[in-house]
Amino acid sequence: MKIKPLGDRVLVKMQEGEAKTPGGIYIPETAQEKTQEGIVLAVGDDESINVKVKDRVIYDKYAGTTIKVDGEEQLILRISDILAIIE
Repeated sequence: MKIKPLGDRVLVKMQEGEAKTPGGIYIPETAQEKTQEGIVLAVGDDESINVKVKDRVIYDKYAGTTIKVDGEEQLILRISDILAIIE
């Protein structure tokens, strides 16, 4: 299935949370924090969007709508919910 966001929205693939601490302790999935990083998969058609497909971004913790596409969780965000691009 292919998703094309509308207007000022972007589709982001959420990064997996760390399953192990730097000290080597494994964290169960239920205790992991929700990640705030992702990779842009698609962008809407608004001219104010300044991110591109394949950009790594940091977004607001409680922003967007989570959807499942082909069994994979993805997030639809407004451009205003993206805080930074990771270079």
